[in-house]
Amino acid sequence: MTTAGIPQANPGAAYRARKAEIDEAVARALDSGWYILGKEVSAFETEFAAYIGTEHAVGVANGTDALALALRGLGIGPADAVATVSHTAVATVAAIEMVGATPVLIDIEDDFFTMDAGELERALAAPAASLPIRAVIAVHLYGQSADLPRILRAAAAHGAAVIEDCAQAHGARLDGRRLGSFGDAAAYSLYPTKNLAALGDGGIVTTASADLAGRIGALRQYGWRDRYVSDMVGVNSRLDEVQAALLRVRLKYLDEDNQRRQAIAAVYDQRLADLNSDGFRLPVRRPGATHVFHQYVVRCADRDGLQQRLRADGIGTNVHYPVPVHLQPAYQGRLATGPAGLRRSEEAARTVLSLPMFPQMSDEQAAEVCAAVRRHS
Repeated sequence: MTTAGIPQANPGAAYRARKAEIDEAVARALDSGWYILGKEVSAFETEFAAYIGTEHAVGVANGTDALALALRGLGIGPADAVATVSHTAVATVAAIEMVGATPVLIDIEDDFFTMDAGELERALAAPAASLPIRAVIAVHLYGQSADLPRILRAAAAHGAAVIEDCAQAHGARLDGRRLGSFGDAAAYSLYPTKNLAALGDGGIVTTASADLAGRIGALRQYGWRDRYVSDMVGVNSRLDEVQAALLRVRLKYLDEDNQRRQAIAAVYDQRLADLNSDGFRLPVRRPGATHVFHQYVVRCADRDGLQQRLRADGIGTNVHYPVPVHLQPAYQGRLATGPAGLRRSEEAARTVLSLPMFPQMSDEQAAEVCAAVRRHS
């Protein structure tokens, strides 16, 4: 048993690993005397767009705003429905309601925890809400892609836009192409525990469309194209210079950090392989997808018991997410669903468990987690 304990995530360790370089970047931003939407934000937007392989990126205050501003930029509002999933951070659904649109929740695939494209096709053909589904938010969960080719085909057949929710998929690929470059737009959270993380809140939107990027850029600052003159009704959702400066440092190391996550996942895979069964299931990789393991998520019939036993051994875990959005008090009984209901989403909420996962974990710590899981499974 560990004496110090192993946390499920460790943003402090991520800062300490690159402290000198981050501190230098922060000092540069502070010394500049310009703290909102300046040279650091502009440089980060350019560098992030190039990394993803798209034309434009727009920095905003957080990941929820990134989704909401992408929707608004696409003209989605109160007359529209937006299809997404219930097995996600509540931010995905909150962003839809922030723009006045109606969420329609589609069940997930059993293996990958992402939107069931067949259910989406049926929902688009026969909408559950009285409003047309004009956009789809495809959530790339835990570090790998949703079934984008089929989702994109289904949306295109019905004239719906596609926004990729990449909050857990920074750097992940599908068929060799980075996620965030497929849809009409993509939204990223830069929350401190993400694969690409700020030291506070932050978000960014990517898109290939100059017009859409321009609208989102105006919307994030009161609808201004010229300072102090609002061409449209906007909001205040700006990425600050200090966060952008340190994110530029972390972006340089994102692939290296993701490779470390993959190495930790490989230790888990190897040492837990013989436990893989109906009662304890290891993550499944989507063919053609590069998984960046924002989370390493197992399924366990006795999830709550295992979590308690691991906690007693000093092993941190988490549940992403314990209550599907449609069963949370703020949403229960008032959200439309796809034609098959949300049975798989509810089953995932009862069984998923996220094991410790952060790039600064050692192989010895990963082995210790595996030993504890084996003792208590």
